[in-house]
Amino acid sequence: MILGGAKVVTPDGVLDDGWVRVEGERIAGVGSGPVDGESLGGYVVPGFVDMHCHGGGGADFAEATPERVGTAVRTHRARGTTSMLASLVSAPIEVLTGQLTALAPLVEEGLIAGVHLEGPFISDKRRGAHNPAALRDPEPDAVRALLAAGGSALRMLTIAPERAGAIAAIELAAAEGVTVALGHTDAVEEQVRAGIEAGARVATHLFNGMRPLHHREPGPIGALLDDERVAVELICDLVHLAPTTIHLSATHAGRARTVLITDAMSAAELGDGDYELGGLAVTVTEGEPRLPDGSLAGSVLTMDRAFANFVRSGMPITEAVQASSTLPAQLLGLGEVGAIAQGRRADLVLLDEDLRLRRVLHRGSWV
Repeated sequence: MILGGAKVVTPDGVLDDGWVRVEGERIAGVGSGPVDGESLGGYVVPGFVDMHCHGGGGADFAEATPERVGTAVRTHRARGTTSMLASLVSAPIEVLTGQLTALAPLVEEGLIAGVHLEGPFISDKRRGAHNPAALRDPEPDAVRALLAAGGSALRMLTIAPERAGAIAAIELAAAEGVTVALGHTDAVEEQVRAGIEAGARVATHLFNGMRPLHHREPGPIGALLDDERVAVELICDLVHLAPTTIHLSATHAGRARTVLITDAMSAAELGDGDYELGGLAVTVTEGEPRLPDGSLAGSVLTMDRAFANFVRSGMPITEAVQASSTLPAQLLGLGEVGAIAQGRRADLVLLDEDLRLRRVLHRGSWV
């Protein structure tokens, strides 16, 4: 199969009259110039990689069954996400270890790329849509229990660095190969810097669930955005972040540190209504999921819309590909995906000139 006559976004730039040849599940060649067959128009970009998503299509990854996980994965795959982590909200340690044990085989078979624990070691003050009864300090035994249950399936762990024992927990998790993220935190700058020095390398949805930026106390936002070792997640649904905030953050962090995520909950692709996240009631109204107190509870975003919103916020399409595919794949160690290049897996997204999704190719087959 040859997909030609489109703008193909590769690691080296945009091929204006580009083509991609697919053989089986792999990309067999990439180039530019005339080819036989239909001229696609629009753009061909690599399949999206979402490293922070809780569910979709009515399913929550916390349900942890093959059927429910499959529903959520297929929902987002139809919108261009061909690789994703299953994010879990805070719960008792025994519940999380059970969920990790159930999800590990689904990671092994490739349905999901890994698991992200967004708690329970986070700030009560900045907890967002996390059950306050489940929050706790990261005692060594609790951290070790999660690491043992998750094994290689546990790819990322979000921690608030101000919690008692957090620095030791960051060091322990990082030493085991888990990517540690700082988020849902009320920490001051000094505490955040200590977390980074201990090994944290990701900012969980920058700005959201954090002490605000202040000119005399930069806090998490200032410290995380300033440190060149830290990749920053952005929820580009234009609800969590304004276009100017997106543009300023991505411009400062640059292509080496900017990651687009959805933070989507089970309501993604279902519309307005009443739902649940981590045992908390959530109402979606005009595309905004909120708790009864008005706090945002994740999003109903899909990666194709995040990609388009990022570009419309003033960022080049090459930067959008880097942030939605290449960098998250690199951060998660997914060497087969994240770029359009010979030998990579044939995960491709076709967009029209206005960046609306047209078709999705996953492992060489149309979704």
